[in-house]
Amino acid sequence: MSSRIHPSAIIEDGAQIGADVVIGPFCHIGPQVRLADRVHLHSHVVVTGQTEVGAETVIHPFAVIGGIPQDLKFKGEETRLVIGARNRIREHVTMNTGTEGGGGLTRVGDDGLFMAGCHVAHDVQIGDRVIVVNNAALAGHCIIADDVIIGGLSGVHQWVRIGQGAIIGAVTMVTNDVIPYGLVQAPRGVLDGLNLVGLKRRGVPRSDITALRAAFQMLAQGEGAFQDRARRLGEETQSDYVRQIVDFVTAGSDRSFLTPG
Repeated sequence: MSSRIHPSAIIEDGAQIGADVVIGPFCHIGPQVRLADRVHLHSHVVVTGQTEVGAETVIHPFAVIGGIPQDLKFKGEETRLVIGARNRIREHVTMNTGTEGGGGLTRVGDDGLFMAGCHVAHDVQIGDRVIVVNNAALAGHCIIADDVIIGGLSGVHQWVRIGQGAIIGAVTMVTNDVIPYGLVQAPRGVLDGLNLVGLKRRGVPRSDITALRAAFQMLAQGEGAFQDRARRLGEETQSDYVRQIVDFVTAGSDRSFLTPG
């Protein structure tokens, strides 16, 4: 009863609307949608499918949230999109539900910023505090960890993992996994260093930044295959940040890794 819903909005039977929700003119809310408390939809927003939108998330005009996957294998099975709290989803953003082959769930964490025109495809898993800049696209089944920034007009290939705290430069195609805290740039995605600016902004201790620099040099210039260098690094390091890189590289993946150029 405390929500404010414009009379031109269409709320289909079955939709669940939380307290203090604002739904602007000409929005369309499907019957399986759940909007948590204090969600704010500006005008002309479509939220459809089995979609949950977390508290205090704000969605701007012409976004389409919860549409079916852009996957020819999709046959109408029941799949979901779950969006966390306090996200800012700007104009013309599209986020799709999952597919049966990908676990049936697309998930977005908390406190993200999804700028105008960006796309989150089926079965993508996104962590907290992620920024996806204008017109960037995440293909199906990607895993984007916490604190990642993806630059404008960039594309991430399906099944790619991007580790925590990494940054992808603008107009970059990412076709392989990116280590935590990596810096990727150039049109075909080159691992060009570490996201030192991001590490400093988050207050990472100088000792850990020094350890990360040394680890990157070892990964770039050490002997043996990339995974072998990472395993040796894991035997030597005392830094939890370096350990994150080691664990990321030694975990199973469907893609190769971007390695230091």
